[in-house]
Amino acid sequence: MSKLYTVAVAGATGAVGTEMIKCLEDRKFPIGKIKLLASARSVGKKIKFKGEDIPVEELKHNSFEGVDIALFSAGGDRSLEFAPSAAKSKCVVIDNSSAFRMKDDVPLVVPEVNADDLKKHKYIIANPNCSTIQMVVVLKPLHNISKIKNVVVSTYQAVSGAGLKAMDELEKQTAAIINNTDIPKPSKFAHQIAFNCIPQIDSFIDNRYTKEEMKMVNETRKIMGDYSINVSPTTVRVPVYRGHSESVLVITERKITYSEAFAALSKAPGVIVQDDPFKSVYPLPIHCAGKYDTFVGRIREDVGFENGLSMWIVSDNLLKGAASNAVQIAEELIARNLL
Repeated sequence: MSKLYTVAVAGATGAVGTEMIKCLEDRKFPIGKIKLLASARSVGKKIKFKGEDIPVEELKHNSFEGVDIALFSAGGDRSLEFAPSAAKSKCVVIDNSSAFRMKDDVPLVVPEVNADDLKKHKYIIANPNCSTIQMVVVLKPLHNISKIKNVVVSTYQAVSGAGLKAMDELEKQTAAIINNTDIPKPSKFAHQIAFNCIPQIDSFIDNRYTKEEMKMVNETRKIMGDYSINVSPTTVRVPVYRGHSESVLVITERKITYSEAFAALSKAPGVIVQDDPFKSVYPLPIHCAGKYDTFVGRIREDVGFENGLSMWIVSDNLLKGAASNAVQIAEELIARNLL
């Protein structure tokens, strides 16, 4: 009989935490017991798991005794506070925040790209940024053909990446505009998000990039294991509920033809190619929502750069961009006997 594991989900009532719980059930993760953890104000709530109503408990430093794996999506501050306590209890933490991503002794993992890095874990593993995950899943098969030198990426990121309140903000603003009533003032975003695009995700830093953009720069290099890759990002919030889209240009050492790229991506793990533009076939957020894979289309040899390849990448930011990537990491830990 296969071993069953005790799993905790910290931040169980949030947008990503909810998806983590669904993923664990949908992917039939071998769970013997599940603990759902959140802040004190959520204690007493019940969340269904495998037909049972599981009560939410308060996240505390002693919450991880006897727990094998903890999936964290409770925000960076809480990760910094509670993840070390879990690690001391020999519980492996898979953290969805940015708290540990760039620490040298913490693996930053996308299983299709760098699962071997898991063997270096010291009970804390970082789940990358949502926009980085879907990009590197596509970049890796191309990098294997010819070394990537430069990446220029513009993202079109769904509001769910900013949480449930952001989704509510889009809904209320959209309803107000349609019904010709007063538009609620923005609280989650710097500007109105309904019928708008905002070229700012997170705060700006001294180099005039945002923190979100610099995450894509630094995380891509760490995950790909190549710090010579240059990444030039612009991240944009768009009025889409679910599913991040990216326009990506890669420049490689030698030219990768369309045929080479199509063949490599068609057999790449976790990637689905949807590329028949003459029949209007390409990835769309509405079709990718609720799916675990990363979708790529509009693949073309770039007309502006001799060794350039352009493409359009879409993935569900709550799943592959967060929850399912974390669960995949947990599955890899079991498969590699690293718990």
